[in-house]
Amino acid sequence: MRRSMIDILACPIDKHYPLELLAVKEGREVDEGALHCESCSRFYPIIDGIPILLPDELRDKRQDMEFLKRNAGALPEKVARRARPWHL
Repeated sequence: MRRSMIDILACPIDKHYPLELLAVKEGREVDEGALHCESCSRFYPIIDGIPILLPDELRDKRQDMEFLKRNAGALPEKVARRARPWHL
């Protein structure tokens, strides 16, 4: 994901803008990380450079939990331990 995309992305739940970008692995672009909505405390993973901005009912819990476990040490507590819709 290009860092410049943060300027056009909003939370699909409450439309809050801007989202906080938390990069875990990056080169020229963010390959892995998370987008965090400070308004509703939801996180949206960035996996293989693709931000996954889906409402709760369409999210893959298994994929999100694997993402959180893989990146628990690199993500802030507000995402890894307290973010919605699920956390470690």
